[in-house]
Amino acid sequence: MSSPISADAANSSPDFGAVEVPSKDESVAILMCSYNGDRFLAEQLASIEHQDHTRWHLFVSDDGSTDSTLDVLKAFQARHGTEKVSLLSGPQTGFADNFMSVTCMETVSADFYAWSDQDDIWSRDKLSSALAWLRQVPVEVPALYASRTTVVNESGADVGSTPAFSRAFGFPNALVQNVAAGNTMVFNRAAHELLKAGPSQGIVAHDWWAYLLVTGAGGRFYFDQVPRLFYRQHQSNSIGANAGFMAALMRIHKLFQGRLRGWIDQNICALDAVEFLLTEKNREVLRRFKAARSQSMPCRLIKMWRSGVYRQTLLGNLGLIVATIFKGI
Repeated sequence: MSSPISADAANSSPDFGAVEVPSKDESVAILMCSYNGDRFLAEQLASIEHQDHTRWHLFVSDDGSTDSTLDVLKAFQARHGTEKVSLLSGPQTGFADNFMSVTCMETVSADFYAWSDQDDIWSRDKLSSALAWLRQVPVEVPALYASRTTVVNESGADVGSTPAFSRAFGFPNALVQNVAAGNTMVFNRAAHELLKAGPSQGIVAHDWWAYLLVTGAGGRFYFDQVPRLFYRQHQSNSIGANAGFMAALMRIHKLFQGRLRGWIDQNICALDAVEFLLTEKNREVLRRFKAARSQSMPCRLIKMWRSGVYRQTLLGNLGLIVATIFKGI
């Protein structure tokens, strides 16, 4: 479903070559969630250890691991000390609740925040690349950075990359599409305060919620087209990577299973609780989107188009049109 995007909805790409190296004084809270991840955890920890931005503190929220995950984490903590690594207990109610739990903890404080999965491998400049953009945004403006990823299999072999989106990013897109994985996301303190103001449990996914809330509140979102981590795909992934034609077909298939509609119901419920945080313009977008979903055909299709929602690709928008016709959204 596509409609014209206003100029202020687009975020221009920064010239990283003209930006000075981020200050080493800027602190980054790395928020990792773990659950039975001992197979690949050591590689992820090593990639964090070798970041070229060194002022980080790792907070790991373990969701009740029964393998040797905690042993790996405790060994890493023993090597770096509690001033660099904190081990916490998660709520054990799913990955989204775990990420939101550690994100909203009052004891977690930094200049910037980065979500981390337990099984990826970060490029050395993962944090510094994010900070190069984030530090250009005024501190009072919520800002969210994300990037593409290189997808690898269990043995670490390259199997592709996540999409290089070209359309504008913003709230009308976020209402019907989650464009970025949380393992790529880094955000500033203003965005952190936004996330703390919303629900800490019961959301669909922490990354989708961040995209919705930051753009909905008039913050800034930047999608780095350069992959900054190796996204490992294996049978235990909570959510798979958004990569390749088959993945696109699977997403279209889910439109017709009603899965997306259920997720959007959850997102709308969460947004209703924090509607006061949204800009007036985006409150109107949300109102029109909600009204369109309850209409009968063909009024539903017309009003969905007028709401301004859209997905990033032609195939995605065609699927959105068909899903709208059959009440799959």
